[in-house]
Amino acid sequence: MINKRLKKLGFNIKIARMRKEISQEELAELVNTSRTTISMIETARQNPTILKVIDIARVLEIDINELVQSV
Repeated sequence: MINKRLKKLGFNIKIARMRKEISQEELAELVNTSRTTISMIETARQNPTILKVIDIARVLEIDINELVQSV
């Protein structure tokens, strides 16, 4: 069963990425990971480390709280 908090985090990352108009591939490159990893995070199939969430927030130029709000 998918954890609801993990699902919300993934959704928030996806929305923030789409607002920046960058692909999963571009985000992956910028945070030094694979596109598959980004996809798995966005679909709640992988639990990212806090350091990865910080990197994603930095690249997306948003406060980390925006990604974890309502999580």
